[in-house]
Amino acid sequence: MIKAVLFDFDGTLADTAPDLGHALNRQRIARGLTELPITQIRSVASAGARGLLGLSFNIKPGDDGYESMRDEFLDFYTQRLCHDTCLFPGVEALLNQMETMNLPWGIVTNKPARFTRPLIQILGLTQRVACVICGDETAHIKPHPEPLLAASNKMTVSPTHCIYLGDDIRDVQASLAAGMQPIVARYGYLGNDQPPETWGAHHLIDHPEELLAHL
Repeated sequence: MIKAVLFDFDGTLADTAPDLGHALNRQRIARGLTELPITQIRSVASAGARGLLGLSFNIKPGDDGYESMRDEFLDFYTQRLCHDTCLFPGVEALLNQMETMNLPWGIVTNKPARFTRPLIQILGLTQRVACVICGDETAHIKPHPEPLLAASNKMTVSPTHCIYLGDDIRDVQASLAAGMQPIVARYGYLGNDQPPETWGAHHLIDHPEELLAHL
């Protein structure tokens, strides 16, 4: 019996890729490079600064200049945090239906709190969400199960009675390790070379409202 639903944020609840992409393309323009199309950016948006900087500049943590590039990217992102970001189509209807069912829902994301919590406020979710666990609020991030377990503990719901919906293989790995039921949002970013059908999720959905069939 499902007693709570937890959501990843970027690529699952909210389409944040346009604003992340704007910050990245600002960096490219400043360096005399052409802008990347949003379709290319979207595929790695769930990986945050690390994935986006790797895509655009072939630079990774530990490389010379990575930290300054990351800080610049995050500064640009902060300046335009929620210009084009919005809930995915169907998410609002899903949340309304879950609330009608008195089914609590929460957010577990690797995104730092300084970005996540303002976005949740702007999107009108602060008074509705039962629990928010951000990427800098636990000792480990996904694919480690700790953030999911922290959320289920805060909501006083056993992990075995929780669904976790996400769009990345790390979401499935974290969910399985926590003893939750992983479902893949196939409408999301899916930033992995392996097809989502091979990630080990219990189910895959193509639209947010399809989740209702699994509650």
